[in-house]
Order: sequence, then structure tokens, then C-alpha cells
Amino acid sequence: MTWQTHTVFNQPHPLSNSNLYLSDIPLQEAVERELAGWDSALLSAVGLQLGSAESLELGRMANANPPELLRYDAAGRRIDDVRFHPAWHMLMQGLTENRVHNLPWQTDAPAGAFAARAARFLLHSQVEGGTLCPITMTLGAIPVLQKTLPTTMSGWLTRLLSDRYDPHALPIEQKKGLLIGMGMTEKQGGSDVLTNTTQATPLEGSGNGQPYRLVGHKWFFSVPQSDAHLILAQASGGLSCFFVPRILPDSTRNAIRIERLKEKLGNRSNASAEVEFQDATGWLLGDEGEGVRLILQMGSSTRFDCALGSHGLMRRAFTVAFYHALQRQAFGKPLAEQPLMRQVLAKMALRLEGQTSLLFRLCRSWEMPHVQGEKLFGRLMTPVAKYSICKQGIPFIAEAMEALGGIGYCEESELPRLYREAPVNSIWEGSGNIMCLDVLRVWRQNPHMEEMLNLELADVKGQSALFDKAWRNLSKRLQKPNEAEARIICDELFNLSAAAQLLRFAPADIAQAWCQQYFSYDGVSVINNETQEILLQRAMGLAS
Repeated sequence: MTWQTHTVFNQPHPLSNSNLYLSDIPLQEAVERELAGWDSALLSAVGLQLGSAESLELGRMANANPPELLRYDAAGRRIDDVRFHPAWHMLMQGLTENRVHNLPWQTDAPAGAFAARAARFLLHSQVEGGTLCPITMTLGAIPVLQKTLPTTMSGWLTRLLSDRYDPHALPIEQKKGLLIGMGMTEKQGGSDVLTNTTQATPLEGSGNGQPYRLVGHKWFFSVPQSDAHLILAQASGGLSCFFVPRILPDSTRNAIRIERLKEKLGNRSNASAEVEFQDATGWLLGDEGEGVRLILQMGSSTRFDCALGSHGLMRRAFTVAFYHALQRQAFGKPLAEQPLMRQVLAKMALRLEGQTSLLFRLCRSWEMPHVQGEKLFGRLMTPVAKYSICKQGIPFIAEAMEALGGIGYCEESELPRLYREAPVNSIWEGSGNIMCLDVLRVWRQNPHMEEMLNLELADVKGQSALFDKAWRNLSKRLQKPNEAEARIICDELFNLSAAAQLLRFAPADIAQAWCQQYFSYDGVSVINNETQEILLQRAMGLAS
């Protein structure tokens, strides 16, 4: 006898086989606006590939099968290697083929390369976050190495600009592509890198390009399987930056001992290690004492990618929730038509609109560092974006979970993995307080910062009384910025800068909705039905 207790109905199908690019109107508009329209065909193809069920499964498998530490080979030789699931390697291959790690640094990179690269990064971030770690560190390291790497190591630069993924532990002459990691923090200091105790002693002469002996440790050593790392260590002239290859020029392994891999909340596909340097060899980049300056150059890029990564996680969480709400029936009609749920979804779409506009405005600053105003804008707004967007990610994804209810909390859904992934972007490359203190520091140190910001916002004044009032209030706060108010200042800078972009380029209803949502002091924050429709249509790629 066959028993049938019930029939399954009103259970939505999971989101898969969608085009991550063509379903995102704000992203497409931002790409065109920032001179990257030439990349639209590739972005569409990448969006289709990454939105497939096969790509999503690769992301799941890479996290379900985290990396393993292999201290010794079968013969008992110390190798300090890391073994990854094949899904990791397939995802890494896609990232490098799409030049997410080096596109802006190509000699023939066209105008808009930073925006095109940011869009590619955003698409990949919706599938899997851990693989983005070696990608972003390599992107940040390349310009530093182009300026400081000894001429005897010029072969590194050629291979860093390759579109090939090569995970083998081999001398660089035998490699088709290279990746770079970072090792900054130590147990006693964390973000306070000036307390680092790792010692660097010259092996020959001292100075730029010279080899040094390294003795010490790193509490977080990102992507230990990278071909080389940039690390900070104390030399006689102060805290300095060193280039530490995995394989030395004589083809032997550098004395970098992996103590363990971190057991992390999320970011499980990616290996983060604790290491010790037991007379390891590193080459000085720049001069002794310049370590912090050089690392900050790299760190600005990686901070920007943290914001991009959190935005990508939020975008994916929203699309999963929206797709569910369009199918799920409740109380006689789809969830997406229920007034309260529709309000929630519209506010989520509004948040993403503002983030997209500001992130791609920042791409312009990265594109034009020789323009003083752009340089200042990028220096100020990169930590602002990193702080605000990364902080927004965690509650945003939790809201998406609520839209699905209990099944959104279960591991069969993508959302738990996205939720666990979100905090790493807030912590990595400097936690929230570090970002906010950095913003205050650059504001106080540069007398032209206020002028730059006034010029940035001037053309939209008068379009929204709420915007104008918020800018006046922030201006007063910035006259004598109080450290205790640093988080408030950063959020206000973010909301105003995003509002300026929306007032310039977004549909008027959306721009006014943003100002009402984030600058109104009367408690009115309901988005009207017409604006809801515009937001949700754009969020699923249906706007004309």
C-alpha cells in the first residue's frame, strides 16, 4: 500500500539560471555612466554564466569542503601546503580569466576599466566570496610592486598581468600566472601594526630591493598558498614592507611555517592561516620605515573591494528574497503584493540603488588619481563606503531571511552562507572604528577636503530641501569633528554622497525617496506605491 499524506504546493522554486547583470538595471546604468559600456557584452555573458545552477553549486561546494593544511608530503618533507576542493580552483579560474585581479593595470586598459572590473567583481561576489580574497589582494599589490619591486624580479610583473590561473607551487619561471597575499596583523596588535614584533635583518646590504632575514609571526596570513606575500616587519629604520615569495629564486621553499588554518564563521572556502617566519627571506620594498605608507596604498584598493563584496552579498540576498516573494502565496495573493512585504522589498531595492551609484562614482576616482579633486574624493569616501556598506550587509541579509521564513534559515538555502560571509568584510582591512577614525584623520589633515566636498555636492543643492538641511547639519559637525561621533559622520557622508548621485542620475522618484528615507526627521519613511513599482521593476531588470 502506498500512503500519500500530502501534496507539496505553494513552495517557490529556488533562484537559479538567471542573468546577474541583465537583471540589475542600476548596475547597467552605472557601467554606462562610468565609461565601461564597452564591457556590457562580456558582463552579460559573465552574468549568465555566474547565475547558472552550475556556478551556484560550485560556490556551495567550495564552502562545504574547506581547505586542508598539509604540513608534510608523503616522504616526510615539510611543505606547508594547502589543499583545496576542485570547486575552488574552477571559481578561481573564472576570476582570473575575467581579469578581475588585474584589468585596470593592463597597459592597454581602456577608459572605464575600473568600473568594468568593479562590475565583474560584483557579479562574482554573488556566487562565492572566499575566492575574492586572493583576487583583491593581487589587484592592490600590483601597482605597489610595479613601483618598488627590484629589477631582478621583473618576471613577476609579467605573470601578475596574466589571465591564467596556476595554483602549482613552482618557481615563477615555470608559472603561467601569479597571485599575491598579505600578512600584516600580529597577536599583540591587530590593526595597531606599529606594535608588530617581527624582526627584519639585512642579509647583505640594507635598503630598497635588498634581501632581509625575517623572524616572527603573523596572526592572520591571508591566502597562504599565494605565490608571494606583502608583510610588515620591524627593520632598524622602522616598520617596513617586505616582498616574501613562497618559492625562493633557488627553487627552495621559503621558511614560512603554517601553524594552523583559522576556523572561521564564514569565508570557509578561503584559507586564512597563522604562520611563523623561521629565518624566512623577504625583499625590502621602498625604504625602511615606509611600510605603513606602502600598505595603505594596497589597503585602499582592498577596502573598496570589501564594500563591493558586501554589496554583492546584499544584491544576491535581495534577489533570492524577491524571487521567493513573487511566487509565495499568503492570505490570497503573492507575498510581493502584500503592502508590508512590498514596502520592505522596496526599501531594500532603494538601499541597493544608492550603494550602486556611490560605488561606481568611486570607480571614477580610482580611474583619475591624477585629478586632485578625484584623489581627495577617493581617499575620503573609500573608508566611508567600506564602513557603511559593510555594516549594512548583516541586517540586510537577515531581512532577506525573514522574507523566506524558516526555509531561509535552513542550510539548503543560500542565505545562511551569505549571512555568515557578511561580517568578514566589516572586519577585514580594518574594522568599523578603524575606518571611521581614518575618515576623521584625512579630513583633519587635508585643508582642501571641505572645498572638494562642497564642489562634489554643489550641483544638486536645491533639488531636495531634506538633502540641503542634512548637508548643513553635517557641515556644522565637520567644523570640529568629535571622535565619539565618527560613525555618525561616516553614515551621513555616505547617505549624502549617495543622494547626490541619485539626484543627478536616478529617476526623480527614487532620488526623493532616498532623501525622505535617510534625511527626514519626522518619522515618515513610507515609500509610495508608484516609487515602489519603479524600484522593484529596476531591481529585476524590467525597467525600460
